Amino acid sequence: MLKQATFPGGVHPPDSKEATRDKKIERLALPARVILPLQQHIGAPVKCVVAKGDEVKVGDVLASAGGFISVPLHATLSGKVKAVGSYMHPAGVATEAVVIEGDGEDAWAAGAAAERDWRQIDIDQLRKMIQDAGIVGLGGAAFPTHVKLSPPADKKIDTLLINGAECEPFLNADYRQMLERTEDLIEGIKLVVRILGCERTLVAVEDNKPEALAALDSLLAGEHGIEAAPLKTKYPQGGEKQLVEALTGRQVPSGGLPMDVGCVIQNVSTVLSIYDAVTKGRPLIDKVVTITGAVRNPGNYLVRVGTSVLDVLTQVEGEIPENLGKVIMGGPMMGLALPGLDVPVLKGTNGLVLIERPVPTAVHDTCIRCGGCVDSCPVRLVPCELALYAEHERWDKCREYHVKDCIECGSCSYTCPAGRNLVQLIRYGKYSVINEDRQKKDKK
Repeated sequence: MLKQATFPGGVHPPDSKEATRDKKIERLALPARVILPLQQHIGAPVKCVVAKGDEVKVGDVLASAGGFISVPLHATLSGKVKAVGSYMHPAGVATEAVVIEGDGEDAWAAGAAAERDWRQIDIDQLRKMIQDAGIVGLGGAAFPTHVKLSPPADKKIDTLLINGAECEPFLNADYRQMLERTEDLIEGIKLVVRILGCERTLVAVEDNKPEALAALDSLLAGEHGIEAAPLKTKYPQGGEKQLVEALTGRQVPSGGLPMDVGCVIQNVSTVLSIYDAVTKGRPLIDKVVTITGAVRNPGNYLVRVGTSVLDVLTQVEGEIPENLGKVIMGGPMMGLALPGLDVPVLKGTNGLVLIERPVPTAVHDTCIRCGGCVDSCPVRLVPCELALYAEHERWDKCREYHVKDCIECGSCSYTCPAGRNLVQLIRYGKYSVINEDRQKKDKK
C-alpha cells in the first residue's frame, strides 16, 4: 500500500457519514412513472426517437447519441410513453424530457441483459458498447465515458486512477459499492486497463474508509500493476487535478486535462457501470443514492434513473418530513438545492441530503481580506479577487485571474468568515466568460 497522499489547499468539513456508512444498499421498489430529461451528459445533444403513446421496455433507446461526444438515453421502466415535453430539471430550468408510465412488469428489451466475457471482445467494440449503454462519468461531471477511454494517439496514458475518495460530506454510495461489489469493481478495473493499455492503476480511497482499503488490499494481493492508494481525508480530494497531483506528483496545466500528463480517471460507480454494461448487457438505468440528513431512515438505495425525488422520499420515509426546509441533490459542498420535489433522479445523482427548517442563511458581509480562501483553494486561484471581479462584471479581469480553472468545489465559501457567496459569484463569472467566448467564436 502506498504512503498516505494529499494535495495543497483544501478544507476538512465534518464528514457526517456516520448515519449511512454501515447501511447496506437496498433496492427501492419500481416507481409508477419516471421523468427522463433527454440531456444527462456534457456533450452533443441527443435526438428523441420515441413519441407519446409508444410502448417501451427497459433498455429501449429513447434518445440516440448526437455524435461522438454523446451517449443515448434508455428507458428505465417498461410501460407507455405518457409525454414528451418540457419538465423541471433539478438545476431549476425546464428541459425536454420523456415521461414513462410503468406497467409494473419490468420487462426488458430484446437483446438486453446478455452475459458476455469482456476478455473476448475487441477493444474498439468495448468502447462502442460503453457508449451504447449510455455510460457517463458518475463522479459529478457526467462526461461520456467512452471519450475518456479514447485518448488521442499523441496522449500516452501510463496511469489509471480510480476515484473512490467520495470526499463530499454525508455521501456513502461509492463506499458501500466498494465494500459490497469489490470483486466486480476489480474486474471492471481490469476491463478499463485493457482498453487503455496503461501500466499502473491506483485505486484512490480516503483514510476514513479503512474497511474499503482492507477489502481492496485483500483482493488485489498478487495483482500486477493495480494497488490501493490511501489518501488523507480532505476536501476536495476527489477532484481530478487534485487526485493527479496527490498520487503522481504531476500537475495538470491550466485549461488542460489529466490525459495531458498521462492519466485517466474513472469514478468507482462509473467502473461498475462499465462492468455491468459490458458483462451483463445492462445500460445505465439505476443509481446508488445516499439518502441522509433530516430523515428517519437514512441509507443507501438503488434507485431507477428518472424516479422523482418525491417518490424516493415517500418510499424511504413514508411521508415527507413536516419540517423539511431544503433538499440538496449531491453533497452539501457541490450539490444543487432542488427547486421542488417533483424533479427526477439523474444518472449523476449520488445523494439526497435533507435539511430542516429554518435553513441557515449566510451573512453576505464585505471581504475582510483575510486570505483564507486563497489558502484553501486547491487550484491555487485567488477567490476573493475573482468574486469581486465577477460581482462587478469585469470579465477581462476574470479571464486574467483564470476563472475557467475554478472547479466550483466551494472550499472558498466554506472558509470565508464574512459569509461571502464566493463560489456562486465565481461560477457566475466563469459561465459569463465561457458564454462570451462562445459568442465571439460564433461570429468568426
